[in-house]
Amino acid sequence: MIHIFVGVKALNSLKKEFLELLDKDLEFRYAVAGYLGLGEILKKLDAIVEEQKNLREEQVRLREDFGKLVEEQVRLREDFNRMLLRIEGLEKTVGRMDVRLVRVERTLEKLTVDVEDEAKSVVKRKLEEVGVSLELTSLILPDLELNLYGVSDDVCVVGEATVRAGGRLVDELLEKLGKLKINYPDRLRKKIILVLYVSLPMVDLVEKAKEKNIWLFKATEEFYRPKKLFIKI
Repeated sequence: MIHIFVGVKALNSLKKEFLELLDKDLEFRYAVAGYLGLGEILKKLDAIVEEQKNLREEQVRLREDFGKLVEEQVRLREDFNRMLLRIEGLEKTVGRMDVRLVRVERTLEKLTVDVEDEAKSVVKRKLEEVGVSLELTSLILPDLELNLYGVSDDVCVVGEATVRAGGRLVDELLEKLGKLKINYPDRLRKKIILVLYVSLPMVDLVEKAKEKNIWLFKATEEFYRPKKLFIKI
């Protein structure tokens, strides 16, 4: 009995050791499988297991990448919604600016008309002070416009009226005078008075008016009066 018990115990130990070798030692497992004629099958099964493992890892990576894509899509949607809100805000701002610009344009138009009417009255009075009596109006021709224009006998007044201006206004007036001489000589007379009526003249305008002998004033102030008012053509 003792010998049988020892033999069973050794057999069990041998089985345990054999199974552990099969589990842990790949070469031993292949050797046993080869002995049993199962080597190729075992290799294929191991390859399938390894492939399944790789597929699971790839599936995990794909799931992670998909999660990142979903998060990015959410961020893009949030950015897009914020952009839409900004565009809506800009549209409202532009709309308000358009309304303000319309108001400004109307105000400037009214100021311009008021200044032109005021200029005709003030310039008429100033001319009377130097012995010239004539009615002032606007002159509108195909290629030029004048705010101040009037003729009487051999005298002609050519001028501009505006709220605010710099030295460029002198150049514009002289350019218009040149066009009148060339294209509309019948609108001029032998004696010409150049006049600028400006409510807020800039410093360079005053200096240039003095340089070109142009009468420059507004209702309450005379900025420059040439010693010789008349220029001859």
